[in-house]
Amino acid sequence: MAAALPLTAFLALPVVVLLARAVRPEALSALALPVATEALRLSLVTTGMALLVTIAAGTPLAYLLARYRFRGQRWLDTIVDLPVVLPPVVAGVALLLVFGRRGLLGAPLAEAGVPLAFTTTAVVLAQVFVASPYYVRAMKVGFAAVPRDLEAAALSDGATRWQAFWRVTVPLAAPAFVEGTVLSWARALGEFGATIVFAGSFAGVTRTLPLAIYAELERDLNAAIAAAALLTVVAAGMFVLVRSVDRGTQGGR
Repeated sequence: MAAALPLTAFLALPVVVLLARAVRPEALSALALPVATEALRLSLVTTGMALLVTIAAGTPLAYLLARYRFRGQRWLDTIVDLPVVLPPVVAGVALLLVFGRRGLLGAPLAEAGVPLAFTTTAVVLAQVFVASPYYVRAMKVGFAAVPRDLEAAALSDGATRWQAFWRVTVPLAAPAFVEGTVLSWARALGEFGATIVFAGSFAGVTRTLPLAIYAELERDLNAAIAAAALLTVVAAGMFVLVRSVDRGTQGGR
């Protein structure tokens, strides 16, 4: 037990000190400032959109990787994992080269009147790029853990493949879904490097809570502390909520 204390203290102490500083009156008053409320609103909107895109596009990809064997699968696995190991700034530069105003796809889109770089859409794209691998990885493990015999039994009872997927596979993979969504959402909420390179830091448009914290560090330390504590509380609250739902799901099963 004693051997676990140093790392535990190292992980807990900065968070405790941050929250302790945040409850001071001068820091609490900063929570009402537009810089904090607007950044939080933008973060919640963009991460919500990023999560919807990730679930819609990542679920079939995870199922493909979990249930099928095909040529090039290892390359596809590598592509999915690559954003996890890429430095966020590199991810931002890569996105800029593809979706920027002079990028591979961004240039024709800009000519068509649909600019992407340095817009709210760019924030969502950056969050999807860096966060979606966490969801795909978790769902891949979840789908792979579902016994195929159960799906086969459902099919033999007259269910279609779509019905077997929704009524058998998805419920059994629910814990992985919960884990994947919370990990992906948390990564998107804390995204900084790719966002500031690809989307910039414009108040009310692209300045999410992490970017607002960085901007306020040079102007108002109390505002930065308050915003950082707010981000910590929101993320921790989501973890607690999702863990509670996860325990309820497992208990119901």
